[in-house]
Amino acid sequence: MGIARFLYNLGYRYFRVPWDGGPRTELMQLVESGRLRPGRAIDLGSGTGWNCIFLAQHGFRVTGVDFAAGAIELGRRRAQEAGVEVEFVQDDLTRLQHVDGTFDLLVDYGTLDDLHPNDRDRYIRNVLPLTHPGSRILLFAFEWEPRRWEQILHARMALRPGEAESRFRPYFDIERYAGETLSTGFIRGWAVYLMTRNSTPFPEGAPT
Repeated sequence: MGIARFLYNLGYRYFRVPWDGGPRTELMQLVESGRLRPGRAIDLGSGTGWNCIFLAQHGFRVTGVDFAAGAIELGRRRAQEAGVEVEFVQDDLTRLQHVDGTFDLLVDYGTLDDLHPNDRDRYIRNVLPLTHPGSRILLFAFEWEPRRWEQILHARMALRPGEAESRFRPYFDIERYAGETLSTGFIRGWAVYLMTRNSTPFPEGAPT
């Protein structure tokens, strides 16, 4: 995680990172259509802060979490410029220490799929306790079957097809809200999942 943290900090502080393009389309659609209603929200890997600012502008009480100090600094500055209140917290989603309570909406655009499989397990153990029955998770992930060279290099670039469902069931009802599978190109597919926490209790001693 040390090298990744360094690279993300470098990008946020000195460059315009490729994903710095405003709030995400699917999030805007779901909020503006009324499917996602104001409540307590957390952006898991808040990056440059655009999703947090959008949610705050639409009546949500928002926390943004990122492990890169550069991202937190940029998010705070942008929220202040936009005139909205967002709580930004520097923390590691695989070892959460500074976030507690539960949230009505959890947003993840490109964090889970960027983790090594072992860290994905830790992420799930840390994130699930932040939900309550009725909580929604909006998850964007690159998604495709790993190519041979990715398997050889143990590259973590995308979730496997079906991985999101297997990781979040049986605790969530899962809707594949949007997505695309591509036959060519470096990026071979992506998906957006809207998941609703059901009443299935976590097993004793898990997932924390």
